[in-house]
Amino acid sequence: MLQLINQKILSNERLSRVEALELFRTDDIFTVGKLANLMAEKINGKKVYYILNRHINPTNICVNRCKFCAFSRSKDEQGAYELTIEEIVEKLSKAESESGKPLREVHIVGGLHPDWHFDYYLRMISTIKKHFPSIAIKAFTAVEIDHMSKISGLDIERTLLELKKSGLDIMPGGGAEIFSSKVRQRLCPEKITGERWLEIMETSHRLNIKTNATMLYGHIEGLEDRVDHLLRLRELQDRTGGFQSFIPLAYHPKNTEIGGNYSSGIDDLRTIAVSRLVLDNFDHIKAYWIMLGEKISQVALLFGADDIDGTIIEEKITHSAGATSREGMDREQLIYLIKKANKIPAERDAFYNVISES
Repeated sequence: MLQLINQKILSNERLSRVEALELFRTDDIFTVGKLANLMAEKINGKKVYYILNRHINPTNICVNRCKFCAFSRSKDEQGAYELTIEEIVEKLSKAESESGKPLREVHIVGGLHPDWHFDYYLRMISTIKKHFPSIAIKAFTAVEIDHMSKISGLDIERTLLELKKSGLDIMPGGGAEIFSSKVRQRLCPEKITGERWLEIMETSHRLNIKTNATMLYGHIEGLEDRVDHLLRLRELQDRTGGFQSFIPLAYHPKNTEIGGNYSSGIDDLRTIAVSRLVLDNFDHIKAYWIMLGEKISQVALLFGADDIDGTIIEEKITHSAGATSREGMDREQLIYLIKKANKIPAERDAFYNVISES
């Protein structure tokens, strides 16, 4: 079947569910990687994108208790924290000062705080935009948007419009996990359903708010669940075209309730490659170096990935679960990794407009 899949990809034909599953199951990872790299270069040439960004996790206090999460805390639990808006602004100011170059994006995700009102989130976004008008604000997963809708009494569309009016530019893709309801019931029963996640993303796209998409893999899901997840994303992208990139997220087991093992390097590369081949209507596949580590992320650039994320500076969520990568990288380190993979480093903004090539 791999030969047939090869012919379909070379002919720009869409892969079926059965064929996607075969790609996950085959031992010939090098052929899969070669095909994925070919598709990536058809779409983006040899460019690999990176961005000067800063992650902000405003709070780890969360009303949910997802079994795979090591980040969340109850309000009075040891290690719980919540940032003020002033502290967030200070972190961004410090990041710009230390980098010597303007940040292009701030990435904001956090826990579902039981006491914060919707107005707090609006003030957070508007204050950031006031102090840093040139920084694109990528904030709040679909799970957070659903929470804000509940606490505000507004429907999803109105919630998103209020956030957009306050300065929201783009949304991250977190909270998707795995769409399978059976797996989701075991993994994160308190979280919104996969159908609700897709509904919120479709509404965002209709309001011209671009988003990313993710898939958490390597925990208790099966290969069929991964394929189902990818196909449902592909179907929504056919309707809206609103996803900018797809990010496979490797599960980290440390300090989580379900435990288990870290994903293998082979599985990481295979998942990147299959994602590239199945998601033929996505322009970008990201190798998120925080989760994959610097070296696997670099190799992933030869397995279909065309984006390595960015400087990040201070990542807390994955490191709470045992990430062994550093918490941030500078521009020169990112450029070095990309060049050593024989690719062209392309600094981008939040919407994949190229600022410069190295």
